[in-house]
Amino acid sequence: MKTTRKAFLLLLCLSMVTTTWAQVSGNKMTYGNHVYTVDGKIKKDVVGGLAGAFGLGGKKLNKPTATVTFTNVPSSYEEFEAVYTQFLGKSIHGTAAMIPMAIEMYARDAEVGKQCFELICNSSATVSGIIRILKEKLPPNADYSDSYCQRYMAAALLKGATAKNGYKPDYPYTVQMCMSANKPQEVTDGVDTFIYILAKGWDTEQRQVEIFKGDDEDLYKVYNCPSCYTQCKNIKGRWEGLK
Repeated sequence: MKTTRKAFLLLLCLSMVTTTWAQVSGNKMTYGNHVYTVDGKIKKDVVGGLAGAFGLGGKKLNKPTATVTFTNVPSSYEEFEAVYTQFLGKSIHGTAAMIPMAIEMYARDAEVGKQCFELICNSSATVSGIIRILKEKLPPNADYSDSYCQRYMAAALLKGATAKNGYKPDYPYTVQMCMSANKPQEVTDGVDTFIYILAKGWDTEQRQVEIFKGDDEDLYKVYNCPSCYTQCKNIKGRWEGLK
């Protein structure tokens, strides 16, 4: 009985801390002294196919229509979960912006990073596909003189980060997004929406992400995002890291 009571009190205290630390107001969430902001929206009035890809007859697909900014990478799984379930997971672009956060968290702690992907991804198959590559590119205690290992992978997806400046992004960190050339598709029990994260770490700046929302679900999920963890351009020298 005493053990059960202690466990209950511990859970209650943890719940109170999370509630106190996580505050949402309009398009902004604060978690302790970390701030997350969502602006714009994913516009769906573009032409699909090759015409859309080149901006012919529709909106250009290399200009951001939605952004997510954040002052810090989440410090823990608990913070990541709160940000996703209470704020960013409620929008297409908010969910997509959690991909670089999850990659960076995996680089810092593989087990925590895996839990983050398990939270935001639509299926175990998606998670296993991501983790298989990250194990190779972000191994613990890696020798980063090996150009295949890219500790700066998450930073490459952020505004202002380029290989030439050592993937030092603008601050606060910003993920820029717009609609993909591929139109949303109705699938079993939900809708897949294709968007681009716009980043300069690759020859092609448009990094396609597929976001799924089930008909009976409140939160969006990452269905696919392989272009976010493919080999980016290498840098010379030391990467400064993210806050």
